[in-house]
Formats: sequence, structure tokens, C-alpha cells
Amino acid sequence: MNIHEYQGKDILRQYGVNVPDGYVAFTVDEAVEVAKKLGSDVTVVKAQIHAGGRGKAGGVKIAQNLDEVRTYAEEILGKVLVTEQTGPEGKEVKRLLIEEGCDIQKEYYLGFVLDSSTSKVVMMGSEEGGTEIEEVAAETPEKIFKEVIDPVVGLAGYQARRMAFNLNVPVEMVNNVVKFMMGLYQAFVEKDCSIAEINPLVTTGDGEVLALDAKLNFDDNALYRQKDILELRDLDEEDEKEIEASEHGLSYIALDGDIGCMVNGAGLAMATMDIIKHYGGEPANFLDVGGGATAEKVTEAFKIILADPNVKGIFVNIFGGIMRCDVIAEGVVEATKQVDLDIPLVVRLEGTNVEEGKKILNESGLNIISADSMGDGAEKIVTAVK
Repeated sequence: MNIHEYQGKDILRQYGVNVPDGYVAFTVDEAVEVAKKLGSDVTVVKAQIHAGGRGKAGGVKIAQNLDEVRTYAEEILGKVLVTEQTGPEGKEVKRLLIEEGCDIQKEYYLGFVLDSSTSKVVMMGSEEGGTEIEEVAAETPEKIFKEVIDPVVGLAGYQARRMAFNLNVPVEMVNNVVKFMMGLYQAFVEKDCSIAEINPLVTTGDGEVLALDAKLNFDDNALYRQKDILELRDLDEEDEKEIEASEHGLSYIALDGDIGCMVNGAGLAMATMDIIKHYGGEPANFLDVGGGATAEKVTEAFKIILADPNVKGIFVNIFGGIMRCDVIAEGVVEATKQVDLDIPLVVRLEGTNVEEGKKILNESGLNIISADSMGDGAEKIVTAVK
């Protein structure tokens, strides 16, 4: 789950991580009032959307006075920002972060991420702050430093100091940077983050170390014990179909293709998307109905897939272990009747009660294309759509 920058900074304050003073504003008048309250010589007006690259897209402005704050707030609020992370459709700005300016001396990158290959948290840092870390990794990977953290010990002081020296932080600020890293790591662990990224981390002329930006993402599977984080969820920033899917216990991610997929199991879903692309098609979604799907759940899954106007065909690929093929078949038949399906539908069933499932499909009287294998099904749906 993602949250906005201002929300992330509020969390970091709880852990002693320094951030600039600032407040959220939902209207132009609120933005001006916040700027008055801050009383800063320079005020930063920042668009709040769940995407990076806001500055390049015109979503971050430096105001020298209150009139400029009002002008920039009017310009950004309601604007659709298009960045590399939003895709071509962009995201509408519905809130702003109004923040005090600061005397930036140097910008750095600092982030914590879970390395799935080692099951350990890794701290990453670079002197090349303020730019896309992906660009640094591609062009000058030697400028990225890493510290692998022992989950029992946690971030050790010597690791934080070594990172600070690798980043060429001024000697007189090393202790402040180490304190910053320790606080950020504590927030990462205690709040069940999947990413905690500060880009840029800055040192200022008056000796401060600040998180000028903050990106915190959280592990969805841990939200049951992070009630305060769950309350920060902004549904306006999420795909409506993905929201509806989560309400029905479905794992759904919208993609750009035209072949809807309904599969049980994340691994099989990934393989299904791969094989569709292998035969020249483009998947329209990732949708995992899980191991205990009911006929009603399958019906809801169909409705979510068909809510995407780009979908021109559907491939149902079920391997019934815990999931029974006859239950899936009943759901497919019921869904097809309810939504009045008029696009190609290919179904591949294998596993528990597969013969009963195939019988239900064959006797339904509906125009369902049966497949004998995953490859056969992918080839048939790609052909039908084309």
C-alpha cells in the first residue's frame, strides 16, 4: 500500500527523522494560510500523488511570496500530472504539501528495501541524490553502496557510519546522518514497510540533515496489525477495479492488454500471462482468485475483468488442487449468464473434479471454448481475439 509524501513525513517525525515543516492543503486558500503559518522566506508547493517524477512534470514549485503560493496552488490543484510512473493517463492532483524551504548544501539518496533473494533488509545509499536512482544504477552503479542488515542485530552503528563515509558526508554531520539512518530503519521495521526511500536526503547550511522527500510503501499482508497505516489509504489514487477486487478477496492488477485472465495461484497467473505473450497476445490483468474461491467469487472476478473496456477475450486457467474444478465451472457459467458475455471465452480446467467441471461447461449451452492445456488455451484465446 502506498501513502502520500506528507503522510510519510508525519510517520518519520515519530521516529526522530528530521523533515521540513509542512502541512497538507486541499484548496488554494488553505495553501496560502499554511504558507502564512510557516512564515518561511521560501515556500515549496508540492503536488501529492502516488507517483514519482512530480518535479519533472511540473508538480513542484518554489514560491518566493504568498502571491506565488496562490498562483502555483491554482496551477497545480486539479492538474493531471503525467510522469513515468503514472503512465500516459496521468493522475489528478487533489491535495498539496505546503512546506518551508531550506538552504540545501548537498543532496543524497538513502533507501531501505527488502531483498527477497536473501530475506534481509538492505540499506542503499548514493551521493547522486535528487535524480532517479534507476538511472544511477544503470549508468554509474559504482556510486550505489549497500549494507545488508542482519535481522537479529538490526542496523548496526558501524554500518550506518560506513554508509555515511561512503557517501562523503561532511565529517561534522556524520553523527546526525547516522541518527537519521537509525530512525528510518526503525520506522521501516516497526511499520512493516516494503520500501522506505528518501530522495533526496539533504544537508543544509545550518548543519541539519533532512528528508526533503519521503516515499513509504507498506506490505499489504501486514496491514491487519497496522491499523493506523491502513487509515492513510487514499482510494482516489487506486484503480477502482483493484479496490473492488480487494473487497472480494481477489488479487487483481490492471495491465494494458486486451486478454482478461482469471487464474488460481500467483505462480500460475504469472505463467499464464507469459504464455499469452508467447503466442503474441497481451494480458489485460493479473487476477488470482485464490485457493478457496466460491461460485460467487468467480462471478465477481468476471465482472471486474469485464469492467475494463479494453478486454476483448477472457482466458480462465484453473489448476484444481484445493480449488475444485466443478466450483469454478459453476461460477463461470453463472457469471457468463449474468454479464451476458459477448466476447470469446476460453477455459482450461485441470485437477480436482475436472471431469465434473468440464461436464458442467459442456452442458451449459454457452459458447465456451474448451482447452486441453495451458498452451492450447493461450493459443486459442490469442487466435480468437485477433
